[in-house]
Amino acid sequence: MHGLPARRFSAGKHDVTLDFHLSDLAIRVPVVLLALTVHEFFHAYSAYRLGDPTACRAGRCTLNPLAHLDPIGTLCLLFAPIGWAKPVPVNPMNFRRPGRDDVICSAAGPASNFAQAFVFALLLRALTAGAPEVQGRLGPYGFSAVFQFCFYGVLINVGLAVFNLLPVYPLDGFHVWANLMKGETRQRFLETARYGLYIIIGLVLLSGTPVDPLGRVISPVLNFFFRYVAGHRALLPAGG
Repeated sequence: MHGLPARRFSAGKHDVTLDFHLSDLAIRVPVVLLALTVHEFFHAYSAYRLGDPTACRAGRCTLNPLAHLDPIGTLCLLFAPIGWAKPVPVNPMNFRRPGRDDVICSAAGPASNFAQAFVFALLLRALTAGAPEVQGRLGPYGFSAVFQFCFYGVLINVGLAVFNLLPVYPLDGFHVWANLMKGETRQRFLETARYGLYIIIGLVLLSGTPVDPLGRVISPVLNFFFRYVAGHRALLPAGG
């Protein structure tokens, strides 16, 4: 299996080459593990703080990746446009304020991914600003590896957060929107749950095509993080 071709990006006055080959799995794997683990941990921890101990009793209030990872979902996040972990068991009836608390619990996972993306983007900004000095200390290969690690930190966390916020069952966004709606509108929305799996499969199949609805949703958010958090022109194709 061949890796993707290398790409060169402009980081201020300095160019950084990111080599997308099988060897970069060593960089992507820890980013994926961190993104998925923190996401599920915050679901479980927020549920516990809001009055539902179900996830904690199931051993999910932990930062141990083995407690959260779904093998197929993890592989998909490494090689495909989406991925997932094992769902955190939540019983909304245990919440002190079920509607409000279910929104908080559902949003906690994606929010943790946005927070990680923000930190990684700030690290990219710092690396770009201090490129000559940092590269002198780490060497060109060490600098490229750290830069690539942070790049994936933004890319994977933003993708995971935006995907999970889609109003499609069983994603987090479905639960958020369902609890914000009322009356007949909410009932009609809940009825779309039966189509959730088909919608997700459709999004995957259309990924990389000229239509690519998932990419169209994720790209503006990535652009914001790379341009305005990581720094102007950071990670834009050189010469673009």
